[in-house]
Amino acid sequence: MATVFLSTLTPKFYVALTGTSSLISGLILIFEWWYFRKYGTSFIEQVSLNHLSPWIGGGDAAQNEGGATTNNNNNNQQAVPECKVWRNPLNLFRGSEYSRLTKSTQKEPLTYYDMNLSAQDHQTFFTCEADSNKPEYQIMQTAWRERNTEVRIKAAKSALEMNPECVCAYILLAEEECTNILDAEKMLRTGLKFAEISYKKSQALQHQSAMLELLHRRDTNALIYIKRRLAMCARKLGKMKEAIKMFRDLTKEVPAILNALNLHENLLEALLEVGAYADAQAVLARYDDISLPKSATICYTAALLKARAVADKFSPDVASKRGLTAAEMAAVEAIHRAVEFNPHVPKYLLETKPLILPPEHILKRGDSEAIAYAFFHLPHWKRVEGALNLLHCTWEGTFRMIPYPLEKGHLFYPYPTCTECADRELLPSFHEVSVYPKKELPFFIVFTAGLCSFTALLALLTHQYPEPMGHLARTVVGWWYVPIQYILEKLEAVLPSNLLHHLSRI
Repeated sequence: MATVFLSTLTPKFYVALTGTSSLISGLILIFEWWYFRKYGTSFIEQVSLNHLSPWIGGGDAAQNEGGATTNNNNNNQQAVPECKVWRNPLNLFRGSEYSRLTKSTQKEPLTYYDMNLSAQDHQTFFTCEADSNKPEYQIMQTAWRERNTEVRIKAAKSALEMNPECVCAYILLAEEECTNILDAEKMLRTGLKFAEISYKKSQALQHQSAMLELLHRRDTNALIYIKRRLAMCARKLGKMKEAIKMFRDLTKEVPAILNALNLHENLLEALLEVGAYADAQAVLARYDDISLPKSATICYTAALLKARAVADKFSPDVASKRGLTAAEMAAVEAIHRAVEFNPHVPKYLLETKPLILPPEHILKRGDSEAIAYAFFHLPHWKRVEGALNLLHCTWEGTFRMIPYPLEKGHLFYPYPTCTECADRELLPSFHEVSVYPKKELPFFIVFTAGLCSFTALLALLTHQYPEPMGHLARTVVGWWYVPIQYILEKLEAVLPSNLLHHLSRI
């Protein structure tokens, strides 16, 4: 029957069959590739693991085993934290810095997601429930959420017309309207004068009611924010002593906003700029504690300070012959520690990947944090003779120490798997996001690509040579039918004939 069926098939059938198979496999390949580019994994593989595996029975056991392993190794390995977006402590001014790139290249350095996070921060820091009956602050609440820059600036000016002491309006105008740092500094100094007045008024009344306490918290946030931005203006204008003093004074404060601003990173960068390495080491000793959260600035500054002691005399050829000294070993270990925390930074420091303007928010251990760090700290590494050479010779050794970074770390918890998606939201589209570890194409994408190419080739050959390809198809099917026929004959010899008869009827 199979022979009769195959002999009745025409060449057109084979052309249609191979063409349809090629089309279906091509569509699957396109969908798989799009899903992999967006989510970093294969759709078929994801469905197999999440939906089919539990039916088979492997999912629950794997989860139980994983849970037991986690409980047993709780003391040896920390739990993997969720990806949290932090405010960039060295973020630029929109009007005087980001807008210059937009005007010169017609490229937007900030994504809508990044700007939306900033708007949420500003609403949290500079507005409160006590402003519900103040029209100027209601205007500012909507101004932070506006997408258009001109609309935001116009709203801030209208708020100032209603109340010349509206501190939030001065902050917005300094950030977005002023086209240079000098103008931004003047605007912030004007806002600082009114912020201090508001702070003193609310400080005397903060204990009278909960609303007044919220008002005082808002005035405190505005005052500290303006002081920090003024210190950053002084840093950008070259007034380093003034900037360092302001940063030092701010790090002595204790309000909750300081946890979000990470002012010690501003202080470290300013101290490195003037070459005050001993002071930088003292600041680092205070914040590089096992109980405090780490950052690329802390880890790579520690590596730079240790590399500074040996980098000028370091030679890889000499070190390979005599071995590393204690100081060189400490520097190499510090570099490995920094690279394990954020493996994206060395490519920017070694200038093998182009830099862009840093975003207003960063993801720790992600590409966005690496850009923000290298943008300001690359000159400090260049200033230390031999530091970049030492980094170039040693940083890739970290990956040999940690062969499976997503599963197990050495000094830190395993590398998060969510950094790529968050960085793509934070960084502009014209930047090629750095991915670690570099993901290989899943098996199903390679398999689908091979299947699509093979069926497309068969369709082409069948269309060009229908008779020979039809004969080849019948021959191949005949080869496949031979072992099946042999197995059926053996079954007929072993099993009773009536059983096969009943099975055939079923």
